[in-house]
Amino acid sequence: MMKRYNYVTAATFALFALVLGSCKKNFLEIVPKGNIVAVTYDDYNKLMNGSNFYMLGGGNVGIYTPAALMGDEVSAEAYAYNLPRNAYPGARSLFQWEADVFTVVDQPNDRNSSRAQFMSFLLSNLYTINKIINEATSSTGGTVQQKLQLKAEAMAQRAFTNFQLVNFFTKPYNASSAASDPGFPIIKDADITVATFNRGTVQESYDFMISDLTQAIDNLPVQPAVQTRVSKGAAEAMLGKLYLFMGKYNDALTMFNKAFADMAAMKDAPTLYDYNVTMSSGGSFLPIDPYSGPNSPFTNATDTKESLWAVFTFAGTYSGNQFPTDFLTIPTKTIGLFSANDWRLKFYTKLRSDKKTLIPGGRLQRSNLKFIRIGVELPDLILLKAEAEARTGNISGAVADLTTLRTHRIPPAEAAVPASAKTDNAALVKFIIDERTREFAVEGHRWFDMRRLSTDPIFSGQPAAQHFLYTDATQATTYTLTPNRLTLRLPPSYVIQNPGMVNNP
Repeated sequence: MMKRYNYVTAATFALFALVLGSCKKNFLEIVPKGNIVAVTYDDYNKLMNGSNFYMLGGGNVGIYTPAALMGDEVSAEAYAYNLPRNAYPGARSLFQWEADVFTVVDQPNDRNSSRAQFMSFLLSNLYTINKIINEATSSTGGTVQQKLQLKAEAMAQRAFTNFQLVNFFTKPYNASSAASDPGFPIIKDADITVATFNRGTVQESYDFMISDLTQAIDNLPVQPAVQTRVSKGAAEAMLGKLYLFMGKYNDALTMFNKAFADMAAMKDAPTLYDYNVTMSSGGSFLPIDPYSGPNSPFTNATDTKESLWAVFTFAGTYSGNQFPTDFLTIPTKTIGLFSANDWRLKFYTKLRSDKKTLIPGGRLQRSNLKFIRIGVELPDLILLKAEAEARTGNISGAVADLTTLRTHRIPPAEAAVPASAKTDNAALVKFIIDERTREFAVEGHRWFDMRRLSTDPIFSGQPAAQHFLYTDATQATTYTLTPNRLTLRLPPSYVIQNPGMVNNP
């Protein structure tokens, strides 16, 4: 792991500071004891190497665990759901799609910041990112091009960070209302003395992310020094993803094609694992334990084989994680999306955490998921490109991309895209979305898909998503998702500290 350089990032932005009065105007001029103040190009470059950018949340703050809890591909088991652990109430609130996940304990100066840890961590990263963007080009040492590249990397990081925040705390992008829907505050300065923030609009949030990526691309390298640093292709892929989330499918496809072209020019490009090889006799994922599953990349944060831009976040069993996911299973509806011999089913177990009792009702638990890959990953990029192709009428191209992924995940005899999925672009898009669930179940990606598809005509008229909390094989309490709960409400303490800031419904 690269050495983490602590700047003044431990201080959260004023938007999320609970005691503003203690901040002094010259706070940033003071060198914190035991920390490094960036002066040279090398200093700023080392800040960009910080583990806070490639292991989001560190060892126990799962940035995507809230999303994993809210995806409609999961169910829950009562025996584990009702355990009396400190962090479980918040996790249960997310699974039940409750309005108030973040509660006020000590109004108006609520210091229960752990309930918003994942949000605070992302905002703390924004502080460092903005320092690099605003100061690196005037640092000493380094060449002009090195400084421009470093600034470009930070701008891509800022877009990536804002993308996470927008997909938790603003409404899904809708072209007809984006110009009026409340956005997430656009933060450009590394100044903890700022006391007033404006939410702006969803359109402004997306425009800002697009601007960052568009400006960054030309100054980024085709081959990064390490895969935890952003490359030209990774930024192009991220921009394509933004366009896809906005329903701008032609623009998205243009960027995905550029990303794949730049990957082809890399000396060390990401490649797919072939599960037909890794899980067969002598394969690198063996042995497959009945409870803990295969020896796979999901247990190893240093495995970047499939990563164009490697970013990970903790997803392991509860050990202080703010929103535990230990009680999650996948129900028969999700299991039914897999073909019988899909190798990805090997990542699930039939056993409870005691490693001997069967989970009733045939449900399965994700068994070996310690780290979620949330950067720019090749499987995600292949499926996003296939979706953009399907939506723009290139069915043959979409099928070819789908087949590339599926032949690496499923025995060849079962890997072909079924004829029923190739009848028209809508059928193919639906199959691609199902493939995304097969590839990313219980990792949180489904939540992001649910949000964007909620405004998609292809998926209109579907029944509201439901969660089932099972007490035995079939008996369950049902929770139904309402449109407002596709967006998390801002923690009350943050709104209290910013008079006039409107919270989400």
